[in-house]
Amino acid sequence: MEEEKKATRQSYGEALLELGRKYQDIVVLDADLSTATKTSMFAKEFPDRFFDIGIAEQNMMGTAAGFATCGKVPFVSTFAMFAAGRSYDQIRNSICYPDLNIKICATHSGITVGEDGATHQCIEDISLMRTIPNMKVLSVCDDVETKWAVEEIYKIKGPVYLRLGRLKVSQIYEKNQEFEIGKALQIGNGQDATIFATGVTMQEAIKAKEILKEKGIDVRVVDIHTIKPIDEETIVKCAIETKLLISIEDHNIIGGLGSSISEVLTTKQPAKLIRLGIKDIFGRSGKAEELMKKYGIVAENIVEEVLKYIKK
Repeated sequence: MEEEKKATRQSYGEALLELGRKYQDIVVLDADLSTATKTSMFAKEFPDRFFDIGIAEQNMMGTAAGFATCGKVPFVSTFAMFAAGRSYDQIRNSICYPDLNIKICATHSGITVGEDGATHQCIEDISLMRTIPNMKVLSVCDDVETKWAVEEIYKIKGPVYLRLGRLKVSQIYEKNQEFEIGKALQIGNGQDATIFATGVTMQEAIKAKEILKEKGIDVRVVDIHTIKPIDEETIVKCAIETKLLISIEDHNIIGGLGSSISEVLTTKQPAKLIRLGIKDIFGRSGKAEELMKKYGIVAENIVEEVLKYIKK
C-alpha cells in the first residue's frame, strides 16, 4: 500500500478549521485563493469570520491590521510570492512596526510551486520576513508539524510568518511528537555530518540519512522549523560534535536557512557550512520533483557532498 502524502497547505486548512471551532476571536482573510490555500474549509463553516479581499494583497494586510487593533486574531493567507513580496511594505509598516497580533500563513513557497514558474516561485520570502523586527518565521515539513505550528502561533502574541508548501509530502513525525518554537529537532546522533533542513527539504534530508547509513556513514538531521528565533544552542552543539555541516533549503541560499545558520557560526562557533539551495537564480516552470533535481536540493546532492568530504 502506497504511503499517503499530504501538502502542508492542506494540513493548514484542516488545522485552521479546528482552531476556529475553539477560538471565537479568529478571523481569516484571503486574497481570492481560498481553494488553493485551503482557507475555504474555514470559510464554509464560519462565513461570518471569513473575508475574501480579492486580488488586493496589500489591502488585505492593512485590513488585517485593522482587525488586530480591535482585538481579533487575523490569519492571513495567499501565495508566498504575494504575501512576502507584493505586501512587504504593508507587513513591515502596518503589522510589524506596531507589533500587531497577525499570523501570515503563506502557501506555495519555493520552486516546488512547480509549473507556475519563476514569477510565482518565491525563493526570497524567508530572507525578507526574517529581517523585519518583531517578526517570527516558521517553516514546517509535514502534517503533524503544520498542525502544531498553526495552534502554537495562535497562542503567542505578535506577528508570525508561517511558510507552507504546495507539494504533497510524507509524514515524518508521529502525532505525539513534542515541538517548541525556537527549538530545533534533532533526528539521530550521527557524528560524521549534520544536515540542517527546513520545510520540504526535510524529506530529502531523511532520505539522504538512510542512503548514507547503508554506506556505513552515520549522520544526524536537524529540523530547523523555526528560522527566527533560530536555535543557536543546537547549531553550536552540532558544529562541535560533527565533522561536516550541510544546510538544504527550497530558497535562495542568500538570506535563507543557510545564511541564518552561518550567522550563528561566525559569532558562536566558527565552522564551514556547505549550503545547498537555489544559487541566486530564478526558477523555471516544471514539475516540482524535476525542479528540485535541477537546482540541486535532493537527497543525492547531500550524499554527494558527504561522500566528497569523506573521500578527502
